[in-house]
Amino acid sequence: MRMSFGLTFKRTAKVRWRANFSQQCSLRSTGLFVPPSPPLDTEKVKELQRFITLSKRLLVMTGAGISTESGIPDYRSEKVGLYARTDRRPIRHGDFVRSAPVRQRYWARNFVGWPQFSSHQPNPAHWALSNWERLGKLHWLVTQNVDALHTKAGSQRLTELHGCMHRVLCLDCGEQTPRGALQERFQVLNPTWSAEAHGLAPDGDVFLTEEEVQSFQVPSCSRCGGPLKPDVVFFGDTVKPDKVDFVHKRVNEADSLLVVGSSLQVYSGYRFILTAREKKLPIAILNIGPTRSDDLASLKLDSRCGELLPLIDPR
Repeated sequence: MRMSFGLTFKRTAKVRWRANFSQQCSLRSTGLFVPPSPPLDTEKVKELQRFITLSKRLLVMTGAGISTESGIPDYRSEKVGLYARTDRRPIRHGDFVRSAPVRQRYWARNFVGWPQFSSHQPNPAHWALSNWERLGKLHWLVTQNVDALHTKAGSQRLTELHGCMHRVLCLDCGEQTPRGALQERFQVLNPTWSAEAHGLAPDGDVFLTEEEVQSFQVPSCSRCGGPLKPDVVFFGDTVKPDKVDFVHKRVNEADSLLVVGSSLQVYSGYRFILTAREKKLPIAILNIGPTRSDDLASLKLDSRCGELLPLIDPR
């Protein structure tokens, strides 16, 4: 299934970028990238309520499935994920680091997609977890997402396992800058550039033609002139060992683990489920569709995160 959003960017007289949407369903549609799910099972809801009530030091791990209800697509969901909608695959770390043309293509696509991606807002599931933290129920939150929606919802006891798209990193000197500031530099360097994107991918990406990409100018680090990269873990890269150790410590402090919106196919998150299992922690999974750890969970629920989590009383 291919989705063509007809997203066109042109320079206006006031030095801003304008987006025209010609797709019948808006990019804002919160259900566009959410896979079908069965009706809520009241008995399962009661089981999750008991699980949460008994938890005193709950660790929650979230994945892309929690953000699809905010309008951000994921990779693996049946029929609606990137892999189901298109034959395109996400950029790989080695390709980005080694190739200037790959970086140019990435940043052109990201530049077009950034206004939409950065405008996404938390949904009821993000707000529920933030509330659990505020009330002392949530010991720590680990997210595999790079969309900053947990931060926007006010979560503070948070580890962004794969980084965050709202930060930019220089590959040479390590300087970090806000992604919004880079957007302004793109605009200055590309005053007459225009492009029409077809399709929306996770992580702030859109699809452009090679012809559109070739004329796009990419700035270098303002401090040392080095190449810039979003402060995220691309496919083929690894999470820094100190961050992995930090999360392992949080798992060891926890007395239960809840997975929300993740199939756990990526080892960087799955390893913490194995640690929880070794510790004999009770594990619950809320995800539409099967996961890599269904056989390790004492409770599995196939429901929308934003529909179910607000029903749970964390006290």
